[in-house]
Amino acid sequence: MNKFLNPITDWVSTKRGAWITLIIWLVLMIGLSAGPKLGDYKVSNFQSLPDDAQSIIAENKLSEFFPNDQGTPGILVFHNENGEVNVDSVKAILGAIIDENIEGIDQIVDISALPPQALAGFTSEDKTTMIIPMVLEQGLGNKAYEEINDHASEIGNEAAEATGDTAFYITGPAGIAGDTIKLFEQADFQLLFATIFIILILLIIIYRSPLLAFIPLLATVIVYQVANQTIALMGAAGLEINNSTTSIMSILLFAAVIDYSLFVFSRYREELNHYENKYEAMKYAMRATGEPVFFAGGTVLAAMLVLFFADFRDYQNFAPIFGAAVFIIMLGSVTLVPALFALFGRKAFWPKVPKFGETKEVKHGIWGPIAKFVVNKPFLSGGLVLAFMLITSLNVLNLEYEFDTVKSFPEDLPSRVGYEIVETKFDKGELAPTSILVESNEKLTEEQITALSDALLSDELIASVRTSAVSEDATKLKLSMAFDLNPYSSEAIEKLEEMRDNGADTLKLANIDGEIHFAGTTAKLVDERNVNNADIYKIVLLETLLILVLLFVLTRSWKMPIYMMATILVSYLSALGLGLFLVDLFFGYEAISTRVPVYAFIFLVALGIDYNIILVSRFLEERKTHTVKEALEIAIRNTGGVISSAGVILAATFAALMTMPIADLFVFGFMVSVGILIDTFLVRGMLLPMLILLFEKDKK
Repeated sequence: MNKFLNPITDWVSTKRGAWITLIIWLVLMIGLSAGPKLGDYKVSNFQSLPDDAQSIIAENKLSEFFPNDQGTPGILVFHNENGEVNVDSVKAILGAIIDENIEGIDQIVDISALPPQALAGFTSEDKTTMIIPMVLEQGLGNKAYEEINDHASEIGNEAAEATGDTAFYITGPAGIAGDTIKLFEQADFQLLFATIFIILILLIIIYRSPLLAFIPLLATVIVYQVANQTIALMGAAGLEINNSTTSIMSILLFAAVIDYSLFVFSRYREELNHYENKYEAMKYAMRATGEPVFFAGGTVLAAMLVLFFADFRDYQNFAPIFGAAVFIIMLGSVTLVPALFALFGRKAFWPKVPKFGETKEVKHGIWGPIAKFVVNKPFLSGGLVLAFMLITSLNVLNLEYEFDTVKSFPEDLPSRVGYEIVETKFDKGELAPTSILVESNEKLTEEQITALSDALLSDELIASVRTSAVSEDATKLKLSMAFDLNPYSSEAIEKLEEMRDNGADTLKLANIDGEIHFAGTTAKLVDERNVNNADIYKIVLLETLLILVLLFVLTRSWKMPIYMMATILVSYLSALGLGLFLVDLFFGYEAISTRVPVYAFIFLVALGIDYNIILVSRFLEERKTHTVKEALEIAIRNTGGVISSAGVILAATFAALMTMPIADLFVFGFMVSVGILIDTFLVRGMLLPMLILLFEKDKK
């Protein structure tokens, strides 16, 4: 690897090479910035499931057989918290929205022409709330959901204020989609500035040098813009880009570039003591750090590319986006970062400027004593850490999933407020009814349709079954089924999976010869849970094997990669178990999204192994001239400061996700932060050194 990297880093470390490198990056950044914008290609209605999932097959069949009934549904909610809802007020609000003729709304049920008895079907039992169905047109763009939501909400709320007693909300899939887009637009801006602020403050506090804070951030901003615009080009070429993917990508990018910058300048500071010429010092600094930094980036890249093998499309979507971002990060880490530090030279470290010829050993106030203790008492320090990690790992057995995504949004979000009113006042299943498609081999009779409805209603968990449509030849039937419980709950998911498995028996009870399919939110959640569980095993296995291979190449040892990888896997389980306990204790999250364990695994394994690589690379370098124990002490002592600093900054960077008003990202950011701190201080500082002393022996 050095044969490939050294010519590049040697040239970048020259005065001419550094200036040319900086100019190339700036031209690239400015040139790409003139191209398409990333925000234009983000989607909120992202299809997470593969095309062969049963719910997607059912959805496509419904679209084929009943093509005019497949727009995005929404629910208009009218509520009076002080008493019965005023029907005249509801008609006035509804009329104002209908009269506005908002582009993109396909249909709204107009209740003004309905007789009083017909209104009962839209009114809650306590008469405080009415819900009116709305359907948006098919094929709307991402931005349209937000615009329709805003326009209808503005008109509806103006009319509601005039009535004085009725609150108006838009919820259901259409309302939630509109609010989600707006939420991510605001949150991404907030996240970017929170991340920059956290990194800047920590760099200044830790290194007490303004330039050492400015240079890595300058490199990060340039790399960030290049990566952002590259992904925008991929979006223009047809790649769907998920909102949450880009939020996590920005955190990864800032964290990784800052991390690798710290590793470079830490070694650069050492070499400035040995070489008077600042460019010569960078040349030898990069010869020492280029390979481990490039390998560290390579492990992250490998982790991202593994996601191409996932079936869940959210994870697949990570692969090209994160793969492109990490590749650009790797290039920036071995070109732009050393070029910037080389150009600034000793000034970068002001006020503690390293002097040429200063041969006295750098003081390691904290990590010097720790390194000595760890190598002298390895089984005490490492054993305690291992015991702690195994105990916290046991809490993974208490893992519970939350499928109700609306509950992850801010409590005052209009679509969530409306959602919770509907949940309280109506059959919970009305929040997201399940569509049932029956394909019969013979013409269906009224008796068969009634018998099928009765068979479905015989289950106490089903609240209602209504006929939605029948094909002209009467061989295709669409039913709308509502559960008597929250359609996002684990109980509803279990029940629908059971109904799907027993579909043939249900048709037999109605004397129907054919097939039955289930579509809708709950059906998708069944598939999401099953696909996600299968992907967890696939991703863990493939990522572990791939990183093991990379570690074999780096260490040229068969033992070391195995226990290095083992520490990271145990660390992940510990972080997940401890994180589950802490998010419940401090923030009240008793269950988490199915995506969080997978996202956390990808990042904790990929980033956690980075610190092991930095430590082991220094250990292998020192082992050439020292005993195992001496080499390990030097490695811990010399990498301790930079790794602990990088770990704290990396953890704080991921903690910036806790500023996001979306619970999935909040919990993910918290858990990764906990895991990084475990990796930084316990695994890299104590557990891995114990295993090195146990398995690595001096040559006789």
